[in-house]
Formats: sequence, structure tokens, C-alpha cells
Amino acid sequence: MYLDQGGKFVRTDIWREGRWFDLWSVVHFLSGITGGFLFRYLGLDNFSAYAISFLLLVLYEMFEALAKIEETPQNRTMDVVVGMASFIPAYYLNPFLSLPANVIFGAVFFAISLTLGAIGWRASKKAAAFEVSMREKIAESREHFRLQRARRRMNRAKRKALREIKKSQKI
Repeated sequence: MYLDQGGKFVRTDIWREGRWFDLWSVVHFLSGITGGFLFRYLGLDNFSAYAISFLLLVLYEMFEALAKIEETPQNRTMDVVVGMASFIPAYYLNPFLSLPANVIFGAVFFAISLTLGAIGWRASKKAAAFEVSMREKIAESREHFRLQRARRRMNRAKRKALREIKKSQKI
């Protein structure tokens, strides 16, 4: 992780935001699968299941925007598309599985999604703290250099004044 010349923080870890896809896309994919199993298990009709799934995915993207998570518009869109693309097969696969299998698959995908999401949030919080620390160090360095420059100017002015005094005493 570093600050570029424009002062923008650039993440280099695996959880960094990508233009179209990133590791968060996996979390959205798993969330879609979880929703597919859950909504079929709850007995929702096709339209309701699609609508609720779509709304939840869009609301999550809105939450990310409110949480100041910077993503490209393409990435935000693809997160919803990936979630819906995984939701549909999971929703239609569900009737072919037994009830215990549905519950197990749904719970496993939910657990994996939740775990990856928690790891990602932790990495993002760590990156945010690191950015604050870097910006503080840069500000301290700038202040240190500003003070050094001021001291040098003051010392130059003192030396010049002493030379002027010595020169005037010789005359």
C-alpha cells in the first residue's frame, strides 16, 4: 500500500477494489447462492425471490457507497450481476435436493460468505488505519522539513547580519 504522487492511497493487498471484478465479487457470488437456497426454502415465488434478491444486492451496494467504499461504477454493477447470476441457478437447483441437503448447502455457503466478508472488512479497516498512519507520517515529515527550512533561513539571515556588522566595524 502506498500513496501515489497525487496523494491518492493505492491498495496493493488482495482485497483491493478492482475495476470490474475483485475478491469481493466472490463474496457477492456466495451471497447470491445463499439467497437462492434461502428464498426457495422459504417458499417464495419466482418474482418475489428475484425482486428481494435484487433489492438486497442493490441495497448492499448502496451501503458500501454510504460506508465510503470506493468502487468503480462497473464494479458496483458487476457485484449485483454476479450475485444475481449465482442466485438463479441456486434457486432452481434447490428443488432437486433433499431438505437436509438444502439446509446444509445454504448454511455452508452462508458461512463461507460471512467468513470471507469478515476477513475482507478486517483487511479494509486495517488498510484504512494504515492510510491514516501514512498520512500522519507524511504530515509530520512535511512539518519537520518546513521547520528545518525555516531554521536554515534564520541561520542564513543571522550569518548575513553578523557579516554586515563585521563589515561595518572594519570601516
